[in-house]
This record gives sequence, C-alpha cells and structure tokens, in this order.
Amino acid sequence: MDFPPIREELRGLEPYGAPQLDVPVQLNTNENPYGPSAACADDIAAAVREAALTLNRYPDREHVALRAALAAYLSRDTPHGVTPDQVWAANGSNEVMLQLLQAFGGPGRTAMSFAPTYSMYPEYARDTSTTWVQGRRAEDFSLDLDAAREAVERERPSVVLLPSPNNPTGTALPPEAVGLLCKAAASYEPGGLVVVDEAYGEFRRSGVPSAVELLPTYRNLVVTRTMSKAFAAAGLRLGYLAADPAICDAIRVVRLPYHLSAVTQAAALAALRHAPELLGRVDELRAERDGCVDWLREQGLTVADSDANFVLFGTFADRHAVWQGLLDRGVLIREVGPDGWLRVSIGTADEMMAFKQAMTEVMQTVAARTLGMEAQA
Repeated sequence: MDFPPIREELRGLEPYGAPQLDVPVQLNTNENPYGPSAACADDIAAAVREAALTLNRYPDREHVALRAALAAYLSRDTPHGVTPDQVWAANGSNEVMLQLLQAFGGPGRTAMSFAPTYSMYPEYARDTSTTWVQGRRAEDFSLDLDAAREAVERERPSVVLLPSPNNPTGTALPPEAVGLLCKAAASYEPGGLVVVDEAYGEFRRSGVPSAVELLPTYRNLVVTRTMSKAFAAAGLRLGYLAADPAICDAIRVVRLPYHLSAVTQAAALAALRHAPELLGRVDELRAERDGCVDWLREQGLTVADSDANFVLFGTFADRHAVWQGLLDRGVLIREVGPDGWLRVSIGTADEMMAFKQAMTEVMQTVAARTLGMEAQA
C-alpha cells in the first residue's frame, strides 16, 4: 500500500517553487531589488513590537484598519474611490486567489485562463476540485478578444483569471478586454467572476489603466494586488483584492479563523504609511526594464513587450544551457514560460549590467559551439 494516503490526483507531484540559490545576482523571482529604508524598517519594528504586547489575544479577524488603509491606497487609481467593505486581504495574493476558488469554484464548477500564464492558476483549481480549462494566447502573447469571449461563453466558467500584466510574459490587457469579458461572464446563469490579477500593476507603462476604475461598472469584477512586488515587501506576504462587498462577504465564509496575524496586520499598516518611499523606485525599475528590452532586442533576441518588472526573452534551442551558463557566471534567472524562452527579473543597475555581461559571454559561447557543430557536419 502506498504511503501516505494522499489524494490520487496529487500523488507524485512536486511542490511549486523557484530555485533558491546563493548567487551574487538573483533575478529569478520578480522581487523588488530595493529594500525598505532604515526609517521604514524602524516603523515596522515598532508596530510589530506594539502588536507583540497583545499576542495573547486573537487578531482582528476582519482586519478593519488594514482594509481601510488598502482602500485609501487603491483609491488613487480610480476617480470613484474604493471603500473598506470592497477590500479583502490575505497571506499573499496566492491565498486571495485560493479563497476565491474556494468560494466560487469547487466540484462541478470551472475556472479558466489563457496560456501561457501564471503556473499556479491550475494548481488553485486542482486544490479546490475545480475543473480547469485553458485557452491560448496569440503568438505575441496578446489576448485575442473575440476568441477569449467565445471561449468564456462556451465554457461558462465560474471564475476567469486574467493577469495584467501577465506572468511570465509581462503583457498587459487592453482596456476594452476587461469589460468585454465581464459582460461575457455575466451572460449565462449563474454567471462567473472575472479576476484581473494586477500583482505587477504598479509597473505598468504610462497610459495603461488599472481595472480598479471599472469596479463600479461590473459587479462581477475582482481586482487583486500584492505588496510583494512594487512595495518591496515579498517577505511580508500580504495580498489583497477589491470587489463588490458581496464578494468579500462570500470569501469570509471560507477564510480560516483569524487568518491574518496581528504581526502581519501591524507590519502591513506600517509599510503602507511609507508607500511613497517604497514605491519610489518604481519609475527607476520601469526605465531599467525598458532598457533591458532594448538591449536584448539589439542582441537579435525576441522579447515580449513588458508592463511588469520582468522581461521574457528567447528563443533558444537549448534554453537550459543558457540558464546554466548564466548561473555559472553568478546570475540566476528563471527557466519558465513556453519552450525556448527565459525570464529575467529587473534588478538594480549594477545587477542588470552583470546580467548583460554574462548574457553576452553565454551567447558567444553558444554561437561558437553552433559554428563548431556546423563545421563538423
């Protein structure tokens, strides 16, 4: 008898995770390379110390103060404003997504997205016994809106997951996409939610709007965010969503009791007080990203347009050899996405210079090896 008696569909599967290697230049998990200042860290430490004095009591299970602060932050992205009862938070946007599937997915229900996209989406569906349906993106990784609408109307999903910018491609949704698919998901009974995952939303290029603006128009719209990326708080593990209050109420049914610790709530509130500082390097990272895109294209590589803090580039006959060549030179990027493609997170100017130098050496090595093979042939 096999042990342990795990669910059959989970047997033999490997857990999700990017390589965690001790190398000089780590550009593989889309982290913000600029950490909080000493003043911000001191504020967080003071807030956590104050919370620690109350750890004999359960935290505020409704995280009211945090929801109010997040609503005030999100209100910057819409003239309509966002109210605290429209906001829900959890331990990273991963838990937010899982809670959405727990509440609105499940046996006999369907979730869908359009590949290539975030590899955790089908795992959320699997873990909640939700049927997973995957459409396809166009060759340039954009979303064919007519095809996407037809797919939603045909499959009648309970939840549509639409990252913007998309991971791992960095592609942003066109403004009309959200409304079109919200209407499609409302055209059948009992209807479906459209979840726009804006984990990298703060990095979008000028003129690309946030879906938060559309919340008053589409009741079945959910917009998710995280403090892991632009806020330079990946270690905090705080994600959140904005939606109709009825959607937040439904999530409260499936959340675990007191799911956000007092320490997490205190640290997140302190970080939000320092939002201008923590977001202060976003413009710098955008410029570094655009420079990276230009440089990679100058090397003759194909590069996806990016509105995120990472760049997908290729294509390589043996992408693992390129990944390994970079790692051998102290630069760790991510081997992810369609075959032949690699993804690099945007780091500091020095880190990006190290990446470019290592990439130049690796491409020269690959070119020399290719020439040698051709000569032997």
